[in-house]
Amino acid sequence: MTKTISTQNGLPILGSVLDFANGGPNFLVNMVAQHGEIANFRVFHHSIYLVSSPELIREILVTKSKQFPKSDRDVAIFLPLLGQGLVSTNGTQHKRQRKLTQPAFHARRIGNYAETMVHYTQRLTADWKNGQSIEMSEEMMALTMFIVCKTLFDADWETMEDVAAQAGEAVAVLQDVADASFTLPFQLPQWIPTRNNRRTKAARAVLDGTIDQIMRDRRAASHDGKIEDTGDLLSMLLMAEYDDNSMMDDDEIRDQLVTLFSAGHETTSNALTWTWYLLSQNPEVEAKMHHEIDTVLEGRLPTLADLPQLSYTEMVLKESMRVYPPVWTINARQASEDTAVGEYLLPKGAQVMISPFVMHRLRDYFPEPERFDPERFRPENEEKLPKYAYMPFGGGPRVCIGNTFAMMEAHLILATMAQRFRFELDPDQEIELNTQITMSSTHGMRMKVFERTPTVHLGQNQAYNNNDLPGSSTSESASIEPSRDVNHEQELVIA
Repeated sequence: MTKTISTQNGLPILGSVLDFANGGPNFLVNMVAQHGEIANFRVFHHSIYLVSSPELIREILVTKSKQFPKSDRDVAIFLPLLGQGLVSTNGTQHKRQRKLTQPAFHARRIGNYAETMVHYTQRLTADWKNGQSIEMSEEMMALTMFIVCKTLFDADWETMEDVAAQAGEAVAVLQDVADASFTLPFQLPQWIPTRNNRRTKAARAVLDGTIDQIMRDRRAASHDGKIEDTGDLLSMLLMAEYDDNSMMDDDEIRDQLVTLFSAGHETTSNALTWTWYLLSQNPEVEAKMHHEIDTVLEGRLPTLADLPQLSYTEMVLKESMRVYPPVWTINARQASEDTAVGEYLLPKGAQVMISPFVMHRLRDYFPEPERFDPERFRPENEEKLPKYAYMPFGGGPRVCIGNTFAMMEAHLILATMAQRFRFELDPDQEIELNTQITMSSTHGMRMKVFERTPTVHLGQNQAYNNNDLPGSSTSESASIEPSRDVNHEQELVIA
């Protein structure tokens, strides 16, 4: 017998749009508390089904993923912003793109960037002084942007320094436009010169111009028409072939790069910013993490090979992403036909919402969910979590393609910075969630820098030196395992 889905009607015409717009995360948490594992509400004429059961989520994202492609509304919003990239395509097109792009994120390839991540972190923090006040969210945004430029384009810090600010502003505009679009009852065509359409066009012109110039330079440097594989995503895409031996054209490559550039730095920077905030509010956790870092590294810089030993540091990151998941709600899915999910029937056209923020606050899996407790992610505790109770990277065939890269990057940056510094929140800093496509702090994150000295005795020649770089031999011999994500459907990553 089919179960009835509890519905909240909201206001005439508007539905629940005002409640959702004024407090999206908490509105969703309250919906689950009031209506259960599937809650139905309306945003204008869109009927939304919020699903908060790990078992039902697995059906939607994995076993019945073909019946639940990305929603038409989400595709319509993202297409003009990101083009025909991984975020805004469905079906066969998405599978082909995923298959060509996935090798760029294989363990051996991304492991080669560990040194860059540590070196760039050193470079960013080289001039920080004891007692200095910094805007942590801006600092983390700049750092992850330079790292993603190196990863995607093999463009070093000096090359991108002049355009990084412009590109960052363009990405911020696209996110702002996307956020505004989700609050509108319908999408206006791009040819209508609305303010947001004009902003979208200008932002894309900046990103497209930057990437087109990089592609022209890369082709100009080719030998006999052959592109050199410099280890970055661009060279891989320029050389990649589909199963029919055809290759991506420049528009396809550009859209993939814009998508990954936009998504590839802001999520990690937000995760790190929230981590520094939570550490500043939980000194006992901070002290335990510092002790691990000092004991494992003994004053030298972290390398890829050190990450398995920095397990508590990884637990801190995972718990931070539980409390403040950078992507707090994943893109909506849409039922392509009447589909049974568990004991419920979702009608054709139903828009399904899944929120990591909601899942990470379910008391059945995370007692005292507001409490910051990295011990939740000890291996023996993490193994008890059902799939999709914890899902900072989504899941199924559309699981974040860069999840292992992002965890490695955040892990190395956290260890590198925490070895030298601790941070205190500015006493006047207001904390308010800014829930756009990603979750950031509305008023920034002003923090004060305090230099620290490792608490363990340093062996001879092991003292921290700001000019040291990690040894290449260590990084080359190290291996990287996928993060222990209990929700990762490995067999379905490349569908």
